[in-house]
Formats: sequence, structure tokens, C-alpha cells
Amino acid sequence: MKAIIQRVSSASVTIDGILYSRIDNGLLILLGIKNGDTAEEAKYVAEKCAAVRIFEDADEKMNLSVNDANGKVMIVSQFTIYGDTRKGNRPSFIEAAPPQLAEPIYDQFVEYMRMLLGKDRVSTGVFRAMMEVALINDGPVTVIVESKS
Repeated sequence: MKAIIQRVSSASVTIDGILYSRIDNGLLILLGIKNGDTAEEAKYVAEKCAAVRIFEDADEKMNLSVNDANGKVMIVSQFTIYGDTRKGNRPSFIEAAPPQLAEPIYDQFVEYMRMLLGKDRVSTGVFRAMMEVALINDGPVTVIVESKS
């Protein structure tokens, strides 16, 4: 499992021209789920995402987590994170978990984040939907969190 985390001043998801969800100050998490990922990995990555200290404190040092900064989180499923481009010009998505395996793990990740931060602070996109994701990266600050395996 791999999460690309972007510290944002705002982020939104639009589906079929209709605003589905929006956050201000917080994290946009693009979540990739690979074959073999489990609920245990979802919990580990969620805990890391909630705890990673990429928000500035009063001394302008990145010492605060999204929870410390009272930020919100938007989670968007992104299977293309596992696109392998080492051979040829068209990415291979063999490592990405198929939707029927990935969706329950994605849902567990979302639930873990809601347990850690509170339900009202976690927004999502729609699994398998064609989404327009807009963001204003704050910093810019972008980090990657991966499962142990």
C-alpha cells in the first residue's frame, strides 16, 4: 500500500460536474492498493498518515501532524500509483489490486482514518468513479507513506 500525501490549503473532488467533497487546510491522500495488501497494512498506513509531522508549528518547523493542526483529510483511491513504467511506454498495472480486492481495503483505510481523526474531518472521493481532483498544494509539501511489506 502506498499513500502519496500532499499538504493542501484546499482540495476538492468533482464527479460529473457536481462537487462531491471539499476540504480546506489538511491532507489530500492518494491511496494505491496493491495485490496482497491487508487490513493490517491499511491500519499501519492510516496511522502513519495521521501522525506524519508536515505542518508547521509556531517556530515554522514541521513538527505538527494533521491532527495537531486540526486539519482535514481527503482520501482518493488511485490505482495508477502502481503503474510500472520500466518496460515500454504504456504503464503496466499488474501490481495494483483488482477493484473487488482493493475496495474493501480502501474502505478499511477510510474507517481507520475516521477513527483516528473523527468522522467529520475525513472526506473521500468515490471508488472507481472518474473524478476531477483539484488541489492547492501548501508549500509545496508532498511525502510518500508505504506499508512495511
